[in-house]
Amino acid sequence: MNEQRVPPSSDLRAWLGLLVVLGPVLLVAMDGSVLFLAMPRVTEALAPTADQALWIMDVYGFAVGSLLVAFGAVGDRYGRLRLLMAGTAVFGAASAGAAFAPGPESLIAFRALMGVAGATLLPSALAVLGELFPDPRRRARAIGVFAAAFAAGFAIGPVVGGQLLGRFWWGSVFLVNLPVAVLFLLLAPVLLREVRAARPGRIDAPSVLLSAAGLLSAAYAVKHTAAQGPTAAAAVTGAAGVAALAWFVRRQRRLEHPLIDFRLFRDRVFTIAVVTGLLPLAAWSAAAYLTGVHLQSVLGLEVDRAALLALPGAAVLTATCVLTPALVERFGRRAALVTCHFCVAAGLLLLLATGVSGGIGWYVASTVVAGVGYGVSFSVVADTAVAAVPAERAGSAAAIAETSNEIGNALGIALLGSLAALVFRLRGPDLAGTLDETLRIPGLAPAVIGEAKAAFVAGLHAVAATAAVLHAALGVLALRWIPKPARGAAVPGAEPPAPDPDGAYARP
Repeated sequence: MNEQRVPPSSDLRAWLGLLVVLGPVLLVAMDGSVLFLAMPRVTEALAPTADQALWIMDVYGFAVGSLLVAFGAVGDRYGRLRLLMAGTAVFGAASAGAAFAPGPESLIAFRALMGVAGATLLPSALAVLGELFPDPRRRARAIGVFAAAFAAGFAIGPVVGGQLLGRFWWGSVFLVNLPVAVLFLLLAPVLLREVRAARPGRIDAPSVLLSAAGLLSAAYAVKHTAAQGPTAAAAVTGAAGVAALAWFVRRQRRLEHPLIDFRLFRDRVFTIAVVTGLLPLAAWSAAAYLTGVHLQSVLGLEVDRAALLALPGAAVLTATCVLTPALVERFGRRAALVTCHFCVAAGLLLLLATGVSGGIGWYVASTVVAGVGYGVSFSVVADTAVAAVPAERAGSAAAIAETSNEIGNALGIALLGSLAALVFRLRGPDLAGTLDETLRIPGLAPAVIGEAKAAFVAGLHAVAATAAVLHAALGVLALRWIPKPARGAAVPGAEPPAPDPDGAYARP
């Protein structure tokens, strides 16, 4: 692969360039989670329906995941720095639009545009790091900082959002993006250089459209049915979404350069790695969103106090992400993946002790225990996926691993969030589609309020139990499918391959 590189003039310039690149990366990560504690305020201000509230939460992740691989190819052709700067500018403009959105429909549209811009940032950021750090050892250190920053951004998103909402109106969680975007646009042309890669094949536009349309249509059908019951329109939309996804899979098998190489899933270790990228992010996003509502709307905590309660879990997640590579070097990827799933399962089960009148301690304990598993997932998925396939297919493996992370974040709200909405509709007082909508109805009797809160907690418990069972099952599969390292052999992960700066973004 031919790449046009110009070595950085100095180590100082390289590390300053890394700091500049981390700005957009932090924005993309934080905006995947910043609304988890903000939704009660958004609901109060904009009064979205139950399915609109879910779209506000997860359309961003769907947009990022659907377009991630495609924009990696666009950057190869037209220049990574150029795409990075264009994406940052659009991300900033869309953030300003979201901050002042007059209604739920416009907020959903701006969140979708933020997701499109976010999909341009991740593939390009890692490629630019490859130009800044041509030495493999220094590049590995830089990528470690990059991964830790991404994990930290995802973990502290709810904390930042909660603290802002304790002092300002709900739109402030989006306006905080603007200074970072402006600073990047000013400094990037000075500290960063353009990166291009000669890559065969064209971007298959029908594949991009099929994947995005299929995911969004299927998600709409699930959320609409959970919130309002089955309808003919939802059934038709869901069937169309499934058909589009099936067509997408079939098309990928015929293309010479597919967006997703499904042949890689023949390897069990690769499959476990990709599902490990998807399921923990799904569980984390759904649990963080629902517990945010529980702390504020059920237990009555102020948003800034709820944000502080999320700090221990965020700290554990970030620390685990930093420490996991050293632990993998000693114990291997198999032990790491098994630990990931059983820790997440145990943490989620602790949420079953929460209730209508209490459970703050159980919530904090849950975030700490599950945070270990989430941190491991951030750290080992891409390396495990890449190590499981031949070297010539490493770029495709890394792209699939990253896409699974982003799609998992969106699916957590779409599927598990819809499960919670379904339980609330079936067990609640049947006055509105969500708890916050119900509590805004004037003149409610205390018994009705208690019934609504109990129904929401039942939905939270259903989500926690379902996700815990799925994680425990995947942990068992990891034990059975991933081979133990041979005695005397080098432990997998001791020297993980450096991500290909010409490939799509791979989360370390």
